[in-house]
Formats: sequence, C-alpha cells, structure tokens
Amino acid sequence: MPSAQQVACRCGEVTLNLTGTPIVCVDCCCNSCRAAGLRLQRLPGAQRLLGPHGTTRFVMYRKDRVEFLAGVERLAAFRLSADAGTRRVLATCCSTPLFLELTGGHWLSLYGGLWPEDARPPLQMRTMVGDLPDPAVLPADVPNLKQHSLRFYARLMKAWIAMGLRSPDIRIEGEVHG
Repeated sequence: MPSAQQVACRCGEVTLNLTGTPIVCVDCCCNSCRAAGLRLQRLPGAQRLLGPHGTTRFVMYRKDRVEFLAGVERLAAFRLSADAGTRRVLATCCSTPLFLELTGGHWLSLYGGLWPEDARPPLQMRTMVGDLPDPAVLPADVPNLKQHSLRFYARLMKAWIAMGLRSPDIRIEGEVHG
C-alpha cells in the first residue's frame, strides 16, 4: 500500500489525497448500509454500490489522513433519516458515494468503489453478517463476523489514540434526499 495516494469520484471533479495505510478494509452487511446502498444506487447517474451479497465495501481511514484536494463544493450529505447517527457523503457531480461518517467519529469509511478494483486494499473482514437474511451465502475467504468484533474496535481505538483522541469535523453544506 503506498504511503500517499489519490482517489476521486467517477467523473474526477472531487479528489481526495490519502496518506498512510487504512485502519481496516471491510464489507459491511448491516441493514442501514444495505438500505442506503439501495437508495443511493437509484440516484440519477449512480452506479451499483452493493456487492453480490448486499455488502458495502469500505476502506476505513483516520480523518487526519484524508485531505480534500478539489470539489468540496460538490459534496452533499445523505441520511437515512433526519436523526440518523451516520451520514453518507457523495459527489453531486456524478452521484459517486465517497464516504460514510459516524457522528463524532475519528475515521471515515471510504467507499471501496473509489479505487480501481486492482488497486483497492484487500478485504480483511465482513462485519454485521448477522443482519443478512442468509449469512451462509458468504464465502469463507475472510472472517465473517456476526457483529463488530473486539479486534475491529481495537483497531479504531488504536487509530484514535494515534490521533491524540481528536475527532476532526468535516463540514458538508449540501444535502441529498433519495
């Protein structure tokens, strides 16, 4: 994994610079990621977001290792409901989902589709497989965790400590309703 790399939305108007290595690369199987994926896939110009088993690929980075180089004015937040604890941020120029952010979180879950398939960090685990109608359909190539594991939370905690227990704020002005 390179120490610095750039990823962009599908049309290239929004670019991000990433430094260091990801915290972890996961497929999320939770109900809210599947519901959001279905809704985001229906936006004008959007591409398929969910994997073959209804999973969403995320590459999780510390917020202090993600820099917006261009297109910040094209970012918009999407929430499943007005009181949702997460927001998904997309590039309005081409309806490309960029990241999911947990309120108060110190990391960004960047959508795996930002990377070409041959350059995407390798999958390390699937989380929340207990939310799937039939988790048995998943391959056994990586751990398939019923919920988030202690190891998963330990990785997040280690990253937060390395950041000095800070949680940088990312301001997004626009909103998308889908």
